[in-house]
Parts: sequence; structure tokens; C-alpha cells
Amino acid sequence: MFFRYFAIRSVTSEDGKVLVSETQGDVSGFVKLIEFKSGSRKYGCILWIAVHPSYRRRGIALRLTNAGIDYLKNDGSQAVFASTQTRNKAAQATLGKAGFRRVGFLSLWRIFGWRVFSFYREIWYAPAEIVFMNDFRKVNWSGEQDLNLRRLGICGLDRLE
Repeated sequence: MFFRYFAIRSVTSEDGKVLVSETQGDVSGFVKLIEFKSGSRKYGCILWIAVHPSYRRRGIALRLTNAGIDYLKNDGSQAVFASTQTRNKAAQATLGKAGFRRVGFLSLWRIFGWRVFSFYREIWYAPAEIVFMNDFRKVNWSGEQDLNLRRLGICGLDRLE
């Protein structure tokens, strides 16, 4: 219930962009993206990934993640970050397949310096979460032909079909 509250709040906010996956006319999942600056560099973050339980284990989370990476990279992000709970093995596996690698505090310190604490605030970091980074060195996605992004014009919502 705790995470559902924040997910709903973030999806309905004006900040960021939401990509939605549809399967046979049903919303099967979504990914919430945000962008932020640290110094002169622009970064992206996958804030939420959610797939309806009826549609899990079909690769939807990976396609949404890759579409999010592609959008943020094309919009000028130097790297994309994500965080997940330590117990969420499915999310960790999806992020790994999408080219993310786990980064600790010292690696983040090397990137952000004292701004690392602002970084944690920007990505809505919570204790007991793991941070991942994709700096586009090993992005596994080559662009799925079956995904089409379409701007809906409300609340930054795009749809994947």
C-alpha cells in the first residue's frame, strides 16, 4: 500500500514522463521517467516500473525499461539511474538485462561529489534500496519493432503498443 500511494502520486504528477504498455487494449504496465541536472550534466531516472500481475513474465517490464532508456538517452541524458528494494529480485534481473549495473555510494560520490545527497533526493531513494546505473556502454536493446510510442498529450503520458 505504501508504494502504491507514491506510485499513483508520481504517475499523476506533472513532472516527468510516463510510458504505458497496452496489451489487447488493456494497460499492462507503465514506467515513470524523470530527468534532473547535476552541475552542467543531465541525467535520467526510471522512477517506477510496474506490470499488472496478469501480464507478468512476458517481457513487458524489460521492453518498458528499454523504451525508457531510449527516450532518456535521446533526450540528452548522460546516464540513467534506477533504484529498487534489495528483496525485489525480479526488478534487479530486469535492470541487469537492460544494461544497468549496481553502483554504490563511492561510485556515486565520484560522479556527483557533494551533490550525491541531492541525487538521492532526485531519485526518491529510500533506505534499503540498491542503486543501478546505465551509462549506455552495454545497452542490450536494439529497438523492438513491435513497440510504438504515441504521445497522448495528458500528464506526459505516452503509450506503448
